[in-house]
Amino acid sequence: DNLKALLRPVSMMVPDAALICEIMLFSEGFIGAKALAHKISTLYQLAIQQLSKQDHYDFGLRAIKSVLVTAGALKRNDPTQNEDVILLRAVKDMNLPKLVSDDSKLFLSLLLDLFPGVESPVPNYGALEKAIVDELQAQGLQNHPY
Repeated sequence: DNLKALLRPVSMMVPDAALICEIMLFSEGFIGAKALAHKISTLYQLAIQQLSKQDHYDFGLRAIKSVLVTAGALKRNDPTQNEDVILLRAVKDMNLPKLVSDDSKLFLSLLLDLFPGVESPVPNYGALEKAIVDELQAQGLQNHPY
């Protein structure tokens, strides 16, 4: 009873991911931030629900913030590029490497549903890719396209 008198009750709420995404996208310079924020928050909600439960998966606000900061950097590098393409590339670059193979197929289908008709360009790694292939050949290893 004495302990209750010293502590105040605290209530917590779930953060509004769509609103947080919208504000971050606006701050990164995206014009269509409202629609893109809805797509991103929906994508991460669906990922939590539909992808397998792995210890290394993180689809919370921390992961969303990382994707949006990366998208902002991509937008600053090429401000004339379509915003859907920029965001799609950031989502793929930040999420696909950590997904298991079964989940990556499902994740790509979620992206196709949320970004219909948007084709992300294949990144050109140029000198880095050539150096990797040369080193693989020098070591007598096979080059396997991912």
